[in-house]
Amino acid sequence: MSTVTHEGETLIDEAVFAGKIFIDGQWVAGGGGQIPSVEPATGRTLADVGLADAADVARAAEGAARAQKEWAAMPHPARAAVLRKAGALWEQYAEEIGGWNTREVGAIPPLAGFALHVTASECYEASALPSAPRGSILSSEEPRLSLAEQVPVGVVGVISPFNVPLILGIRAVAPALALGNAVLLKPDPRTVITGGVAMVRIFEEAGLPAGLLQLVPGGADVGEAMVADPHVRVIAFTGSTRAGRSVGESAGRHLKRAHLELGGNSAFLVRGDADVDKAVNLATWGAFLHQGQICMTVGRHIVHESIFEEYVEKLAAKAESMHVGDPAAGQVHLGPLIDEVQRDRVHSLVQDAVAQGAELRAGGTYDQLFYRPTVLANTPIKAEAYCEEVFGPVASVVPYSTDDDAVELAAATEYGLSLGIVTADAMAGLELARRIPTGIVHINDQTVNDEANAPFGGVGSSGTGSRHGGAQANIDAFTETRWITMRREPGSYPL
Repeated sequence: MSTVTHEGETLIDEAVFAGKIFIDGQWVAGGGGQIPSVEPATGRTLADVGLADAADVARAAEGAARAQKEWAAMPHPARAAVLRKAGALWEQYAEEIGGWNTREVGAIPPLAGFALHVTASECYEASALPSAPRGSILSSEEPRLSLAEQVPVGVVGVISPFNVPLILGIRAVAPALALGNAVLLKPDPRTVITGGVAMVRIFEEAGLPAGLLQLVPGGADVGEAMVADPHVRVIAFTGSTRAGRSVGESAGRHLKRAHLELGGNSAFLVRGDADVDKAVNLATWGAFLHQGQICMTVGRHIVHESIFEEYVEKLAAKAESMHVGDPAAGQVHLGPLIDEVQRDRVHSLVQDAVAQGAELRAGGTYDQLFYRPTVLANTPIKAEAYCEEVFGPVASVVPYSTDDDAVELAAATEYGLSLGIVTADAMAGLELARRIPTGIVHINDQTVNDEANAPFGGVGSSGTGSRHGGAQANIDAFTETRWITMRREPGSYPL
């Protein structure tokens, strides 16, 4: 398998991809036209990106189905080699791709670097999947060999969001490819270069055969066409709960599986025996990292009444000390929100909470897309800034009296993604965690954590459980199970 670029060259060349989508190994004009990729920190156009339409999805899915059969039949070391090479290439081009992540997504450089680390790790973890056991020998009451075999589904549709497009795309793309599938990738139109072009170019250079990774950016119409296409058998969607419900409903109508990783409003429970300074350090990261634009972000800070005021004061002081600005221009703690629509929504939620009686202890202001880290104390639990996913740098802090009160507050949500508990008694923290339904729990840590080999997913309105992370979750997500029996001689039946 040959590569298409060489070490030392630029991986992402605007002259090649500008205004185009990627189908069957070629950059071609998309039926949906093109839009500018805008740097949220400056408003500057970085490049034009192509958009697909429903006809492009149909062509891409048909090409993917053709390519997938030969790919699945390849010896497993060949597929593993492509994934290992992809992992090395993410590391080789980390500086270049990290620059796009900072400019296009608004990620501060440390977060961009973390995203590259996890993305490479996802490929390395996926490289072990082609040789992993995929089946079992079953007992049978008949004189035959009975097997359960897990085989590729064929074509997987991956729909990824704007906020952390590398991680939230690769965690489905890499294992799906490794297990012998082809992939249609639809990144958010606002982050096509980081979440789509970079991924295509990495796998292209890694030697992935043409047609196995098709790039079809677009809006809801493209996502609907992907879900409806008969060649696409599984949908891996990451995004808002509202959009996820629509994807799930459509997938159900078309009798196909949808793995949904959706929104969150994670609770951060601080017991009265906690070290307040350490808890505030954790809370600052969990609430304000990437401007709060992470599904695992700490939204609800539930703090024992004995340390409540100290916690609020120190968290507010920390928020006031943080630098907000262009992450590509200098060292800052927070970059910009993705666009004006998101900024205005965040600000509206903050203003509404204050109108309902929340105390604004820090932030609550913005300049262009740069929103100050915000601390609200005693937020009414019915205010949307407390009970809904904000997707902005807003920390709502409420007090509690007893452990039972804390459990009631933490569990009183439709979401169930991540949970953080800070306490001097880790076993007491575990006992509390077992009473609060979430897909992820971190005791004496904050809620925003990710490792390529760990199960990831939520319950309730946060999604359909752990469908990413770890060999078994990925195998279950991107294969079908077949029952196979074999007899030495044909069986005999009484009819």
